[in-house]
Amino acid sequence: MKKGTKLYSISRMKCPRCHEGRVFKNANPYVLSDMFKMHEHCPHCGLRYEIEPAFFYGAMYVSYGYGVALFVATYVIMRMFYTPSVWEVVIALAAIILLGSPLIFRLARITYLNLFVKYNPDKRGPKLK
Repeated sequence: MKKGTKLYSISRMKCPRCHEGRVFKNANPYVLSDMFKMHEHCPHCGLRYEIEPAFFYGAMYVSYGYGVALFVATYVIMRMFYTPSVWEVVIALAAIILLGSPLIFRLARITYLNLFVKYNPDKRGPKLK
């Protein structure tokens, strides 16, 4: 993956404008005390991540899409190897959603942010502390 693509920014959870600054304060989504903590601005280019108040409410729809895709993929993979019972599917999906929620949360936010911000490495915001 090259810099300049949305996939680069999403997969590395980097600023969608400069692809340098980290969006989240802690790179590990499974440190639950830091899971929701984001930088207000990009440490590299100064982009304000929350473009408007309540901006990330839209990320819930992206999260829903990721969840549905994950559920369908899980079910298809299970069906490829055997015919699971309803309870086996429910247990597998519950385990996957519990284990994957921190990652899905972050992927949804960074994906949603990438829908509205384009790559422009030359643009700089105000110098921040």
